[in-house]
Amino acid sequence: MTNDKTIAGNGGEHYIPYSERTGAESIVFFTRDLSEEGLRKIFERVKAPLSGKIAIKLHTGEPHGPNIIPRPWVKNLIEKELPDATIVETNTYYEGDRYTTEQHRKTLEINGWTFCPVDILDEEGTAMLPIKGGKWFDEMSVGKNLLNYDSLFVLTHFKGHTQGGFGGSNKNIGIGCADGRIGKAMIHTTPGSSDMWDIRKEEFMERMTESTKSVIDHFEGHISYVNVMRNMSVSCDCEGTAAAPVVTPNVGILASLDILAIYQACIDLVYAMKEEDHHDLVERIESRHGLRQLSYMKELGMGNDRYHLIDIDNDDKEIFPAEAVRHVVPFKAE
Repeated sequence: MTNDKTIAGNGGEHYIPYSERTGAESIVFFTRDLSEEGLRKIFERVKAPLSGKIAIKLHTGEPHGPNIIPRPWVKNLIEKELPDATIVETNTYYEGDRYTTEQHRKTLEINGWTFCPVDILDEEGTAMLPIKGGKWFDEMSVGKNLLNYDSLFVLTHFKGHTQGGFGGSNKNIGIGCADGRIGKAMIHTTPGSSDMWDIRKEEFMERMTESTKSVIDHFEGHISYVNVMRNMSVSCDCEGTAAAPVVTPNVGILASLDILAIYQACIDLVYAMKEEDHHDLVERIESRHGLRQLSYMKELGMGNDRYHLIDIDNDDKEIFPAEAVRHVVPFKAE
């Protein structure tokens, strides 16, 4: 595929209101219950496609990372709902505490991910997954062990991101399943460049999204998504204890079988907040042109950006994002 940056789509800094979107609608479930029980209840709504050998794609964090999904929540979910599942990760592109498998396993132990198996997908090499309809790639390099699983549960901490503007299910899969040396380099770096992070804005969003599409297509519907909107720094969990302070209010947990719908719903919830509550996160999203993730997913046919937001706390009443965040309060460290 081409490397011509001039043909990359634009508009990633412009939020598109719901009223201006077209097409079909999907279902997104919502709860304000940010607890292990809230996570378990909302998972019940999207567990049907998961069968066989199940992988849980989770960002397990840098050492002592303060904002990752709480370990006890995940432990409870696995024990009660997914007793035979395996958490999956890949090594990082940057040098640090998850750069090699040995370093990564030490970090997993530090962060307490010792209650179930954790598979470092690229520990034993890589595999190529085809990409249909991509502008940048025909295929993506992922951790080889991903091919050992029948289903994928994408459990994601929604937050900001230094390069992507924001990170949710798309980043969790697109970066998180790409192997640490080949796949992540394909997404982040122009071949031959001395700057390993030189691909930015619209092109970066498109490359990451194409990587995600390769994984979604591979699992052929045996995939579901949960996004936890809690401790939302403008920084990614890959920044660990160096992450910027959290100033965005906690919101709740969302779940869907449509990656674009859940991603768009999270963004809509952020934009529905008061300006003083969402200012920092919106500035991070728009300055990086992160909204291109959404429009490119739609162009690639990965889901719908229109949805019904179902409040499972209130007899499955359909609500609007503005109603869902009406009672959020300024962030308070937990």
